[in-house]
Amino acid sequence: MELRQLQYFVTVARHGSFTRAAELLHLSQPGVSAQIRQLERELGHQLLDRSGRTVRLTRVGEAVLPHARAALAAAAAARRAAQEFDGLRHGRVRLGTVAGAALTPPPALGAFPGLATALAAFRQEYPGIDFALAEDSTARMLGDLREGRLDLAVIGLPAAATGREGDDGWTALAGLALHPVLEVPLVALCPADHPLAAADGPLPVAALAGHALVSTPPGTGLRTALERALAEAGATPTVAVEAAAPPQLAELAAHGLGVAVLPDPGAAPPGLLVRRLVEPVPRVRIALVWSAERPPEPPTAALLEHLRAAYPGP
Repeated sequence: MELRQLQYFVTVARHGSFTRAAELLHLSQPGVSAQIRQLERELGHQLLDRSGRTVRLTRVGEAVLPHARAALAAAAAARRAAQEFDGLRHGRVRLGTVAGAALTPPPALGAFPGLATALAAFRQEYPGIDFALAEDSTARMLGDLREGRLDLAVIGLPAAATGREGDDGWTALAGLALHPVLEVPLVALCPADHPLAAADGPLPVAALAGHALVSTPPGTGLRTALERALAEAGATPTVAVEAAAPPQLAELAAHGLGVAVLPDPGAAPPGLLVRRLVEPVPRVRIALVWSAERPPEPPTAALLEHLRAAYPGP
């Protein structure tokens, strides 16, 4: 008994015609008929009644048909399993990330592997899987995930973002799956001679109004978190300089270009003072995001499993 004989039998049974089955199988009708007769000889019973204009199942054929279908399904599952294994030997993952090594957290959070560390560990286990890394804004990466241009992304977004309707522009998270990696508060980094550096204690967010700020571009999680906090405090930001990554923001502030708002660095960079922000405390979340509407390819699924284990979340 061969799988092809079972396939021919199932196809004829489905369509009630040797002619139609042969067309669908791209075979000659005599060839299909001969193989099914061979199957009937091996089983010792006639499976198909050929006496009418339409081919019908015999009682034995009705009993055998579910088993034939199950055998074909099992064979297909075995092929998929083998293909998935091969996909883990050779493959490519298109990975997007926010600028500036976003998975390397502030020192205040303690030891935590950065993205490069996690990818290197994954590569040791799956040396045949390659990565295509691209830095971009959260807003554009969400669009790329939805349209299939990215397989997986590391994004930044306000800690309260949920992707539900009315969530202040983050409805693009609908249809995507999210795994939080960490949440950190935003702080203000002020040059020592800046007016905001003089006061003691935490700095109300509203105090930033009217001062030149250094922040990331619109569409990034950090910028959105800042704008939300200022709006809640009844203030409007004045962003004088934009840069992609937190280290660049700090360097620009150190050169007197404005007050940098960025994730808490734990310790003040040279020439700057760290002011905690309150009323409200703006927070940014780093998260892994992927499509929830289509199953990931084996290389992406393996990398996702690895990263979720490396970054169990806050």
